[in-house]
Amino acid sequence: MIAYLTHLDHADRNRWEQAVAGVHDPVRRILSFFDLASQSAVLRDYRGCLYANAATEYPGVELEPVRAHRKWLRATLTALLKQADTDSPATLARKIQLIYDGALLGSKLERSTKPITAARALTEEVIALRQR
Repeated sequence: MIAYLTHLDHADRNRWEQAVAGVHDPVRRILSFFDLASQSAVLRDYRGCLYANAATEYPGVELEPVRAHRKWLRATLTALLKQADTDSPATLARKIQLIYDGALLGSKLERSTKPITAARALTEEVIALRQR
């Protein structure tokens, strides 16, 4: 399981890097997480967040790749929010991560990309409100 999650983490990071290659706007780079999640939801038959699924299936097991992936996502969001000149980028990154988590769960429960699309729009609105 650890090897699988580590591979998944690296693959997800690479997929994001490829998706944002040539994209210079930090807000568009942030929103690409939601775009990729929508694509993955359809391809994976709405199974939700594979990291959350693993944490649920193996409670009490130290799943370092899950923590590492979440830490990377939060650090990436924070760096991009700094570039976007937002107030309190680290705090806002945590909030966006929560929106993202909810979007993935909503997509799984509804078997639809609509929650991810709504979360993307909400994230864009929240960022705009926090830009200086």
